Amino acid sequence: MKANSTEHPASDSATACGDLLAPWKGICGGIPPWRSVDPSQLEAAFQTAIDMENADLKLIVEQTEPPSFTNTIVAMEKAGQTLQRLTAMYCVHTDNLHVGPMSQIEARIEPLLTAQNDAMMQNAPLFDRIRQVYDSNDAKDSLSDCENRLLEKTYKSFVRQGALLNDEQKKSLSSINVKLANLSTRFSQNVLAAEQKSIVIDDKAQLHGLSSAMVKSLESFNELEELNWIIPNTRSAIEPILTYADDRALREKAWRTFSSRCDNGDELDNNEIVSSILRLRAKRARLLGYPTHAHWRLEPQMAKTPENAMELMNRVWHKAVNGVRQEVADMQAIVDAQGDDFQIEPWDYRYYAEKVRKQKYDLDLSAVKPYLQLEQLRAGMMWAASEMFAMEFTETDAVEVFHPDVRVWEVKREGKLTGLFYFDPFARSGKRSGAWMTDYRAQSNIDSPVLPLISNNSNFVKGKPGAPVLIAWDDAVTLFHEFGHALHGLCSQCKYPSQSGTSVATDFVEFPSQLFESWLSVPEVLSRFALHHQTGQPIPQMLIEKIEKAATFNQGFATVEYLASAIVDMKLHLAGDVAIDPAQFEKQTLEDLGMPKQIVMRHRTPHFSHIFADDYYSAGYYSYLWAEALTADAAEAFEIAGFFDAPLAANLFSKVLAVGDTVAPEAAFRNFRGRDVDPGALFRKRGFPVEN
Repeated sequence: MKANSTEHPASDSATACGDLLAPWKGICGGIPPWRSVDPSQLEAAFQTAIDMENADLKLIVEQTEPPSFTNTIVAMEKAGQTLQRLTAMYCVHTDNLHVGPMSQIEARIEPLLTAQNDAMMQNAPLFDRIRQVYDSNDAKDSLSDCENRLLEKTYKSFVRQGALLNDEQKKSLSSINVKLANLSTRFSQNVLAAEQKSIVIDDKAQLHGLSSAMVKSLESFNELEELNWIIPNTRSAIEPILTYADDRALREKAWRTFSSRCDNGDELDNNEIVSSILRLRAKRARLLGYPTHAHWRLEPQMAKTPENAMELMNRVWHKAVNGVRQEVADMQAIVDAQGDDFQIEPWDYRYYAEKVRKQKYDLDLSAVKPYLQLEQLRAGMMWAASEMFAMEFTETDAVEVFHPDVRVWEVKREGKLTGLFYFDPFARSGKRSGAWMTDYRAQSNIDSPVLPLISNNSNFVKGKPGAPVLIAWDDAVTLFHEFGHALHGLCSQCKYPSQSGTSVATDFVEFPSQLFESWLSVPEVLSRFALHHQTGQPIPQMLIEKIEKAATFNQGFATVEYLASAIVDMKLHLAGDVAIDPAQFEKQTLEDLGMPKQIVMRHRTPHFSHIFADDYYSAGYYSYLWAEALTADAAEAFEIAGFFDAPLAANLFSKVLAVGDTVAPEAAFRNFRGRDVDPGALFRKRGFPVEN
């Protein structure tokens, strides 16, 4: 539970765990003591931190005063601060520093955390106090709208996690949750291990077609390898191979290696784990009174029901497939014109799409990449935030970090410190793939201001010392996307931590991040920060205009690749308590959808970490599309007013970024836009025909 609790005297075991349990010290109200973390002490530290949280909850339950919002709900918001701090440091090790004994440590700690959450949610005396406040009209009448929203969310969270079950049912639920925690941990560890199995080639000539900058990055990555070249099995390394490598055999090898992660019948195969997770989730949903896991997960989201989410996905799917047919025809025409005797396969799509882009728009993204320096784009996203929201970013070396690659900025607004931003951009052994935002501490202001500590993490291939790191256009979009999440956390102005920053519905949380992607391509950013890595000259206006004209290019592929994953996710979790063979289910579902054979799911089931590493996005991968409907509509407002229009930016700040979950997401969007969402904007953004 998010927390700001009063501190407890250190016990003997707490003293043995040193700084792991101590209040954070230093600037910004205290920062994590990363260098003091000894992973071998984590398990003992968690035992103590759990005891401390239980002591907080016992004080709430045993007080003699009648239940009230302040002595129950607010007290819970303050409970377990030590456990929250410890979990933040632990998660950095599981996500960013997963080396040595961390696999065994994680396997022991995850069930502990699950059991503790169940114990709290099934604490009958605690829930009785919550229910008394929730049932009291007098109490509700005295509360503000955001306080009533917090009360309702707290009550329903307990109900949704088993508070109304009988003792036998609660035991069954806890057993299921612990089993799921163990399975998800194994799933994640298998994915991480599979991504360490790099692609090996023995001839540099196979890299022909890649940019010189990408080859230099691989040279740096391979500086200790004498006989072979090693290509990391991560998206940031594989997609350039698929897009630019002329060697078709290498493209196929890269595609098969990446797409078959954890689906090879070996010790890292995740299919049985997926099947077990699905069965347990279905049983849990039924135990809690829901038809399926999907119905349980979507109840508190904007979509409300799986049927609503599926309705939107189906409307977009058919338009996207039509787009793919045309895209494939254009690519096949190039293959045929070259006299080659093969049909477009998945490992050809990106490669020949670039040739079509060049043909149709005279735009070669490899000509854009020399202008996309990671460091310059990092500066550009911060500049955009400063122009829009009057934020100041000042790099500091006075903040302890967990790895030399990590950099930190103090963030101020109107001259006042508002938080810290951590940036961890590079791939390394023990770091999970992809890109993400996390908060080491959420913003709150119950008794005094608590400033947010926000991090962005990516997996770019690090170049040689002093050499600029050039990234692909898609990676630049992701960079801005994750910074949009970071801004959501940094701009928060909420009282209670459970409502602050990104603590919103999953199909709303992607709205601010997707919206901020738009600022990458605005001329004010590109002209200042898209600078050639050799000459320092800004990207030519001609190239900017070509990028704008090609904005909807290849949207059939992008949409189908994503939507296939989202639809399979939903259907897996709508299947209910039945035995599922993930490989067969995936194959049959895609056949029923009419999935083009030239494309595979963006995240195939055996390595679909979004939905199997934990519950957060399970039956929720549709969220990106749902949020994009909001994003497209909001972006049109900025296109009309100007992307740096001060009143509109101020409205976005005050009505969306600052309010967190203090208002319903529908109301937050309506307050910002002045009306409900126009669904036609989504189709316009993707270049699909707009429905009447």
